[in-house]
Amino acid sequence: MKIKDRLSRRFNSLFSNDIGIDLGTANTLVYVRGRGIVINEPSVVAVNQKTGQVVAVGGQAKEMLGRTPGHITAVRPLVDGVISDFEVTEEMLSYLIGKAQGGSKKMVGPRVVVGVPSGITNVETRAVRDAATNAGAREVFIVEEPMAAAIGIRLPVHDPVGNMIIDIGGGTSDIAVISLGGIVRSKNLRIAGDTFNNDIVSYIRSEFKILVGEKTAENLKLEVCAVEDEEVPLEATVRGRDLVTGLPREVIITDADIREAISHSVDNLIDAIKEVLETTPPEILSDVMQRGIYLVGGGALIKGMPSLLRDILKLPVRLPEDPLTAVVRGTGVILEDIDAFDEVILKSEDELSPTT
Repeated sequence: MKIKDRLSRRFNSLFSNDIGIDLGTANTLVYVRGRGIVINEPSVVAVNQKTGQVVAVGGQAKEMLGRTPGHITAVRPLVDGVISDFEVTEEMLSYLIGKAQGGSKKMVGPRVVVGVPSGITNVETRAVRDAATNAGAREVFIVEEPMAAAIGIRLPVHDPVGNMIIDIGGGTSDIAVISLGGIVRSKNLRIAGDTFNNDIVSYIRSEFKILVGEKTAENLKLEVCAVEDEEVPLEATVRGRDLVTGLPREVIITDADIREAISHSVDNLIDAIKEVLETTPPEILSDVMQRGIYLVGGGALIKGMPSLLRDILKLPVRLPEDPLTAVVRGTGVILEDIDAFDEVILKSEDELSPTT
């Protein structure tokens, strides 16, 4: 980067806020430089279909899921980690950026670092960049989520040392091997928290002939999900509509039921991890064997997940402190010195094209 551009960037930072965003399918987290994580809201927007106006964003909108009248729709504008509804995503980002700045709005728009799934296309990256710009950002920097997570948990990403990270989010799971400031091997899967929720809904419908909603399934996942046998069995009461009689009915669901429900998806996730390991260069694999695999994201908090991976892969699996916020903390570290992390930032097409 030219010295003139660096000086201009530092000068402008005095008159603007710096914001990091983990733009997730399930939750969006926002970091403000100097203040830390200020927002952790569900990625849900409620829209009035008659007027086109946004009724609610975040937690308030999530409470409306499955409970809205006909003219109000609660939507999740991100699907599988990428934007599916550009206008609603723009509204959500505008709301979050405004809320993050609060009463400390400055003279110019904020610089924003946004985390996105690894391997997304140029079109999808441009959609994120445009949505953030239209929402009020002055400069937008895009970074892949596994890289941001590695930076967030303070792994030596710039060193010639192999680091492996698995980010199990809401819409996607990212498996990445990192060395020398770049991603050596990676795989992005559409198997994550939302997949587990759908598995639970399907299992309860099939085995108990009861129809439950996505929110009920998510609560079950949080309360009784365990991928390994528990010493004390976990159970929860579930209420839904009996598919035979059409009347309300309740049943007891145990951790064994949830384990069976999500077993196929967990097996596919493990197969993908093995696939990445099989294609990793031997020197880097040696580092991973010594340093271990770091597990982040909401899925890392599923009971027994670290020990299950450890038993199957025969590698150390480490759970860092607060794995849920690793990505947004990484965007915060990048904001502290963007020039030092220039190589991990995804370049726009304009930056990649040669100057004439």
